[in-house]
Amino acid sequence: MSPVESSAPDLSAALGVALSAVVRGSVRFDTATRAVYSADASNYRHVPVGVVQPRDADDVLAALEVCRAHDAAVLARGAGTSIGGQSVNAAVVMDLSRHLNRVIDIDPAGRTAVVEPGLVLDELRRQTSPHGLTFGPDPSTHSRCTLGGMIGNNACGSHSVAWGKTVDNVRTLDVVTYDGTRMTVGPTSEEALTRKAGAHGPEAGIWAALREVRDSYGAAVAAGFPDLNRRVSGYNLDQLLAERGFDVARALVGSEGTCAVVLEATVALVATPGARALTVLGFPDAATAADHVVALLEHRPLAMEGIDAGLVAALRAARPDEAVTALLPPGGGWLYVEMGGDTRRSAEAAATAVASSGERLGATSLVVSDPAAMRRLWQVREDGAGIVTRLPGGGEAWPGWEDAAVPPARLGGYLREFSHLLAAHGLHGAYYGHFGDGCVHIRIDFDLLSGEGVHRFRSFVEAAADLVAAHGGSLSGEHGDGQARAELLPRMYPPRIIEAFGAFKAVWDPRGRMNPGRVVAPLRLDSDLRVRVGRPAMDLRTELALHADGGDFARATRRCVGVGKCLAGDGGVMCPSWRVTGEERHSTRGRARLLFEMASGQLVDGGWRSEEVRESLDLCLSCKGCKRECPVSVDMATYKAEFLSHHYAGRVRPAAHYSMGWLPLWLRGASRVPNLANAAMGGRLSAKLLRRLGGIAPERRLPELAPEPFVRWFARRPTPAPGAGAAVASGGAAGARRVVVLPDTFTNFFDPSVGQAAVRVLEALGYRVEVPTRPVCCGLTWLSTGQLGMARRALGRTARVLRPWVDDGVALVGLEPSCTALLRADAIDVLPDDPTVARLGGVTRTLAEIVAAHPGGVPAGIARAGHQDGRRALAQVHCHQHADLGFDPDRAVLERVGVDLEVLDAGCCGLAGNFGFEKGHYAVSMACAERGLLPAVRTAGQDVDVLADGFSCRTQVRQATTRRPVHLAELLADVWGLSPSR
Repeated sequence: MSPVESSAPDLSAALGVALSAVVRGSVRFDTATRAVYSADASNYRHVPVGVVQPRDADDVLAALEVCRAHDAAVLARGAGTSIGGQSVNAAVVMDLSRHLNRVIDIDPAGRTAVVEPGLVLDELRRQTSPHGLTFGPDPSTHSRCTLGGMIGNNACGSHSVAWGKTVDNVRTLDVVTYDGTRMTVGPTSEEALTRKAGAHGPEAGIWAALREVRDSYGAAVAAGFPDLNRRVSGYNLDQLLAERGFDVARALVGSEGTCAVVLEATVALVATPGARALTVLGFPDAATAADHVVALLEHRPLAMEGIDAGLVAALRAARPDEAVTALLPPGGGWLYVEMGGDTRRSAEAAATAVASSGERLGATSLVVSDPAAMRRLWQVREDGAGIVTRLPGGGEAWPGWEDAAVPPARLGGYLREFSHLLAAHGLHGAYYGHFGDGCVHIRIDFDLLSGEGVHRFRSFVEAAADLVAAHGGSLSGEHGDGQARAELLPRMYPPRIIEAFGAFKAVWDPRGRMNPGRVVAPLRLDSDLRVRVGRPAMDLRTELALHADGGDFARATRRCVGVGKCLAGDGGVMCPSWRVTGEERHSTRGRARLLFEMASGQLVDGGWRSEEVRESLDLCLSCKGCKRECPVSVDMATYKAEFLSHHYAGRVRPAAHYSMGWLPLWLRGASRVPNLANAAMGGRLSAKLLRRLGGIAPERRLPELAPEPFVRWFARRPTPAPGAGAAVASGGAAGARRVVVLPDTFTNFFDPSVGQAAVRVLEALGYRVEVPTRPVCCGLTWLSTGQLGMARRALGRTARVLRPWVDDGVALVGLEPSCTALLRADAIDVLPDDPTVARLGGVTRTLAEIVAAHPGGVPAGIARAGHQDGRRALAQVHCHQHADLGFDPDRAVLERVGVDLEVLDAGCCGLAGNFGFEKGHYAVSMACAERGLLPAVRTAGQDVDVLADGFSCRTQVRQATTRRPVHLAELLADVWGLSPSR
């Protein structure tokens, strides 16, 4: 049994206790859980009564029985990525993703699979791939959306022109109603329908009532439903018609949890093409691209997607270093046309034919068949939903009129009229979407904070609904109605159809307790707007500048739009704690929700002192994976630092904040007596005492100090060149180009061999190497623990030391990725008014960037000796390097010297600076590492170098394996034969 974690009001508390008595899965009515489930990817906010995570179908039935007894509304939910607001409600949320997520059976011959509703789409695709099969619908949220959610929303995706919507790919459903009637539904012959309706019991009553709905409203449905592939709005009552085989399963697809809970589904699978190729066509604008969709559909593509210049501009504004959009052919609107074939050659030939057709229509073209290049181009489209929540000028944009669809032949005209409608309302947005099916996505800069803005929002969507209806379209072409569009259904359908929807709902849910306020008897589309009803009610002045959010922490709390990319189970860095715990509150999205609720104070009280927020952020590794991988660049590491600063202001902090937060100062003193310090850290009793006093995990070994710091080694080199100014020691040839190697805390005191190797590499390239003799520290350890005053002081002192080189434009070479990234990207938020800090990012370089850009290439005299064909390396990219610095220069350098490189896609190492050393974090830290990094290192041959530039990454590998990882500097020095005595 799962205890209720805390009580809500009396009725909710009683309900929670009753659920805990019968449900074997989790029952959570605590504030934090209710907060993180209060929003989805839509504009709406509804605080749930509580959350249940059923362990199996029996749990679902037991939970429904309790909810009936308490007359509690129920919402069955998957990943919570719905954009219409259908996956939030003031109900008992039944989260089916945590446990009901199995593939029960795969029938390759029959091309079907039996799945549970919480199964993530990508997992189904992974398991069907060996059979050459896949599930056709593939929304951009494929890495986290669930099959149950896809069934609820009638999800589509990019390949619907070839494989249809979810409704076209469902065979049967095992469902249970609010009243507890469990039944399996699918296509039903007239004979079977008569038999089922004539039986006894609740199920027979449902069959008879469904037949009555068909007989009463069938003619109206046949006449009143638009002939449109992307009609997703309203119930699928057309599936009850005789010509559709009275398919009750398909009639339930797209019902948004308003009728029944899906327990199992049998779905159709399609054959995966042997190869694919992508044609990108450039047109003057998106409307012109849309004009030619019908002609290009004659090529029978797998997908035909459209994007316009606004999305590209938004991407470039959000990620100035991105290079993918440079591949796009000239134009202001583009079509992505994907073709399939048995072989790469045949797919490429089909794509080339599309390019030729496009060129005859006046388009520019690009044909790509390399899978990696295609993935990069597709990522632009897949991240569209998040990217365009920030317009190129930095303004916020929202869903609300998100995914209307019109017949493809009318798409160009619709887009032009829609653009005029936007202009008439003084609104702006960027288009993208499934142009092959006439479906257009857009985020619009609605003002949802003011009363006047909300009035204009409503006025616009009403006019937009009328425009779509005039074009014979659907209010929703993919994401469903939810709260955003259900109120508008009478503008699309005649009154008789609206009446039919109510009759269909009443068959399944006569008490109206299944996800109420959606489709039938809808809530107002302009009520419950999250950013309006949850406006900040506390002082949100910040210590960090928060340049990315205009210095506005309230705006930072609104940055997350709920698309849930942080919930992906594999690939990339984000979000390591979510991947280990599976808890929504430990995802980037969950933390963002808690910060939002903290600011409003309606649910999460205590403001900056909130324990719910502190507990959630406690397992944030500050890896910065979200800053890079989240489509809207939520920077939870920065938000965590800001929160901790306020949370502990004027209070005693955790011991780890004093031990590891102040590490640079402790090490500076300990380095004077390294042997004594190492003896204390290595002694059984003394180390135990140090760990206890320092709040350090008892399972951790304390790293040893080097006998001599890097700075001291550099200063005593036998043949130093003349000094180059105050506080400078230097080496290398006089008159050579100068570089400064930064002696960060970790390199200086723990791994000076890294700094020594870097000096040898740079001098071999002909640089004059200089190293500050006065202490430099970026302040990272203070920043990550929220001690922002100390972080500012440390960074300010460092800026003063580095000012002579910064003034001269000398490159500062960082060796520790986290410190380098701070100087490159975060320093300006710590000290925004310091002119030297403002210029640090422009002169800070990684070693790989210096070597890759060096005009001489390999050092003279060792060209062949320094090229080792057949040498292999396994690389763990530091999370902060991934987020702020990039790894492409490292790849280029290692390729140049002949190293066969495998870059792990294993996520964070789990140590993450102080995180993995803190008491209470060891299990999560190691679980992160065991997801990919450590198994890969253990299975790598002894002839494979383990490359890890981050001190945290190297420490994790050292402590958990027998391998000694190396830094890029050490690997290059070894490849080039630069001995330590050089």
